[in-house]
Amino acid sequence: MIRRLSRIAAVTFAAVAAATAFAYPDKPVSVVVPFAAGGPTDVVARSLAQALGTQLKGSFVVENVGGAGGTIGAGKVARAAGDGYTLLFHHIGMSTAPSLYRKLDFKPTEDLIPIGAVVDVPMTLIAKPQMAQANLKDVLAYVRANKDKINLANAGIGSASHLCGLLLQNALKTDVTTVPFQGTGPAMTALLGGQVDLMCDQSTNTTGQIKGGKVKAYAVTSKGKLANFPELPTLASELPGFEVGVWHILYAPKGTPADVIKKLEAGLQAAIKDPGFASKMKDLGAEIMPADKQTSAGAKAHLQAEIAKWSPIIQAAKAYAD
Repeated sequence: MIRRLSRIAAVTFAAVAAATAFAYPDKPVSVVVPFAAGGPTDVVARSLAQALGTQLKGSFVVENVGGAGGTIGAGKVARAAGDGYTLLFHHIGMSTAPSLYRKLDFKPTEDLIPIGAVVDVPMTLIAKPQMAQANLKDVLAYVRANKDKINLANAGIGSASHLCGLLLQNALKTDVTTVPFQGTGPAMTALLGGQVDLMCDQSTNTTGQIKGGKVKAYAVTSKGKLANFPELPTLASELPGFEVGVWHILYAPKGTPADVIKKLEAGLQAAIKDPGFASKMKDLGAEIMPADKQTSAGAKAHLQAEIAKWSPIIQAAKAYAD
């Protein structure tokens, strides 16, 4: 009798789980962006949320939970119920957080399930309008010769601009004064006003400023030149091997049913192909991630590889945060 009841319970649970996955999403889904509204990651997330809603016939609403280099928002999702109604959209910072933060209250590879990688946003090396150097070679030589006079802005510890700055100093074998701000907006404002000299930031944030002639642009961080800025050289042309992109992955909390993950995975792949989303990303200079990384397994492998890549760089720079 007990065995029979157990079998009935198991069948009933499976039926409920299947029905839940089939109906998903039947209420609004919160997509947590662990940075301020209006920032580079937020811009991509809002376009993606709209495309996901279209493909999965539901409501995907962006929720900004900023602070501590994206770890507060990520931690919130890591502790959320695994029901598919709280997701995380995060960038490269997920791979550096384990090394940057001594007290991280979640484990990226254990507490979150990657649904798929979305876009890789190249970065640009830009300077205040008053910067006198005419080209990349000259500005890098100037930085090496004047390291005590150079200020390198970033959007805060753990931000993409912070990470790019670390990599740049590592490649130049030169330490400069870094100035962290509370977000991308204040950092850009300081650069435009000439209070800081240089910044390395995502093309989603710098495209308008470059095209408007409001900053001096020296290079891109991608492997090849960008269609949006064919006149800009790659940093690798002067610093061989230099390449960094701000990839973005959509995550769900651990415990999210496999059927829901599969539905989200399929919806994400369809959303990435959505003409409106694709067009927006092209305008921003963001590159769609390869198809094999748009899967849960592919995104997980990518995250693990990036953690292994960044750990020694951060340890060498001793760039830790509490």
